[in-house]
Amino acid sequence: MIRRREFLAQTSAAATLLACPAIVRGQNLNSRLQVAGIGCDGKGWSDIKEMSDHAQTQMVGFCDIDLARTEKVKQLAPDAPVFQNFKDLLADQGDKIDAVTVSTPDHMHAYITLDALAQGKHVYCQKPLTHNVAESRAVAKAAKESGKITRLGNQIHSHTFYRSAVAAIQAGLIGKVKRVHSWSSATGHGKSGHISVPKNPPPLPTSVNWDLWVGVAPMRDYGGDRVYHPWGWRDWQDFGNGALGDFGCHIFDPVFTAIEMNKAPLSMKADHSGMNDQVWPAQTRVEYQFPGTKWTAADTLEVTWYDGGLLPSVSGSHVPPTDALPSQGSLIIGDKGTMVLKHMGRAKLYPLDQYATDAFDDLPSLNHYHGWVDGCLSGQQPSDGFDYGAKLTESVLLGNIAVRYANKKLLWDEPAMKITNHNEANQWLRRDYRAGWKLDV
Repeated sequence: MIRRREFLAQTSAAATLLACPAIVRGQNLNSRLQVAGIGCDGKGWSDIKEMSDHAQTQMVGFCDIDLARTEKVKQLAPDAPVFQNFKDLLADQGDKIDAVTVSTPDHMHAYITLDALAQGKHVYCQKPLTHNVAESRAVAKAAKESGKITRLGNQIHSHTFYRSAVAAIQAGLIGKVKRVHSWSSATGHGKSGHISVPKNPPPLPTSVNWDLWVGVAPMRDYGGDRVYHPWGWRDWQDFGNGALGDFGCHIFDPVFTAIEMNKAPLSMKADHSGMNDQVWPAQTRVEYQFPGTKWTAADTLEVTWYDGGLLPSVSGSHVPPTDALPSQGSLIIGDKGTMVLKHMGRAKLYPLDQYATDAFDDLPSLNHYHGWVDGCLSGQQPSDGFDYGAKLTESVLLGNIAVRYANKKLLWDEPAMKITNHNEANQWLRRDYRAGWKLDV
């Protein structure tokens, strides 16, 4: 049986790596980070609210294409101006803005982030980092060249459950990682209530600038409340990335962090419950092969993603078939034991008779948002920056390309940014941008 004291002895190096001490702020302790929020309700509201709670931030501007969705953020900074177009925000308030949060639908992440980085702003962007692979590469490159502090909106990355699981894996508690299964109960479509473009949509609300909402994507009519805006956009291929795009960046995160996965997959193969050219499938299964790392048992690692209620078998793991798996999480199979990591739950180690309930310590949660603010103030890049976020996002997006070609194994050449055995699939690495919204990626 592995005891807690053995874990503590084995985890010293990992603990040193993962325990992020309080970051020393800039020399002028009275200085404040001037932050503007782009996307102000839903996740945008929680992002802005968390940033505003930091003692050294000042919200200096807000932007949302729907002015009706700015009422809550106005209460945080009543004197801060409000805009519908983020370009107007940056042009009017640019000299007052140090940093921005980008909490919009996926399809606009790269367009806004690249502009903000080009203007010298630190950026916190929601996941997935971008809508397509070419954008992800461009954002990572721009972030590196800018020298600005970035962070992916993967807030659970800093939570005790995920930090503790990462430390336990890196301490060798389950040995070298042999196989990974990750899953989400979310469906690829279902938020909007539609699988095709609605006919005879109602009039556009006067608070919404629809041209700005559609942005880089092909123009279509407003579909009605919650069809695209403000809730259902994740369903639609033009705007979102389905369940894999939504939850993959969360649930893969502790796995990728623990095994230090800094490369894209070698191959992807998917099947699904059926799809059209508008929305993502209700259920998908994606088989990845990744390069191995020093934390894996072999020179490659098989990782399988499931969503829409699909669950993996526990065959080949140390988990008895009588134990139910959580509705969302990961099954991480090592050569000594298996970890079941519930999404937003404490890791459980198997076989149960070999691991004490206190086999590993619970590391404290860190404030993901405040860690970015501290990094902006100190100049020290926290974990989960765009270098890492781009790699994680690329893996997710490549999985969705495989979904478009069911039961076809796609081979990925990461340096060349090319699918080598199915040229048609390369069209999905980038998109055609609407006139007036061109991105050079």
